Amino acid sequence: MFGPEGPTLRELAAQALSSVEHGYDLLAPKFDHTPFRTPDHVLDAVAEALTPLGPFTDGLDLCCGTGAGTRPLARLCRRSVTGVDFSAGMLDVARRRVPPDGPPRVAWVRGDARSLPFTGAFDLVVSFGAFGHFLPEELPGLFAGVRAALRPGGRFAFPVFAPPRPTHPGFWLLAGFDTVMRVRNALWRPPFVMYYRALRLGAVLGELERAGFTVELGALPGFGRRADGSPRGRLLVAARGDGAPGPALTPRRAG
Repeated sequence: MFGPEGPTLRELAAQALSSVEHGYDLLAPKFDHTPFRTPDHVLDAVAEALTPLGPFTDGLDLCCGTGAGTRPLARLCRRSVTGVDFSAGMLDVARRRVPPDGPPRVAWVRGDARSLPFTGAFDLVVSFGAFGHFLPEELPGLFAGVRAALRPGGRFAFPVFAPPRPTHPGFWLLAGFDTVMRVRNALWRPPFVMYYRALRLGAVLGELERAGFTVELGALPGFGRRADGSPRGRLLVAARGDGAPGPALTPRRAG
């Protein structure tokens, strides 16, 4: 499936009937050959948009998977880049694909994003495509942990994309996927938490602000605009609000 190097339907079924952690351990060797891996053009667009806010010293890729986000993060951080993920299989692939010698130096940590083992260690945290694995009630703890991992004035950044309209086939594809996952989790244990439409941008913004972040949204260039003029892709940058302010993201609150 997804090409000759991608997983088979049988392998995907085995993953879907596992826990999230074990499922990604199983998928890891072929993960980069699936559409689940964040495309390079998204990674590059985020790095380009963050460049004016730097330079940064130490960066963290939250839920780093096979390490695809390390390459753009290394362009932004002068001293170190750390990837954290709770799948040992994904981290094994990341270690093989990303050379450890820098600069910046690269390290990998196995850990749960909901209980980060860092305090004041980074001035930039990024995440790509991981939020479908978190239930809405987990956001306060997740964002509190990210804030604790940041130094005063540090930034937490991730891309967000406009969902398809109900008139688009993609809307029903994602809705169908989420429905199947909810039925699966009601009937099968352990649960596999992966929902494409569980989180709403307004809820994310509210939880970030309650966690002590100052939040800005800017349009990501290169992804076009919807019929109503709103951007298809945006970069959310949440600044830990107890340090000296850095340069602002431009434009503010785009779209």
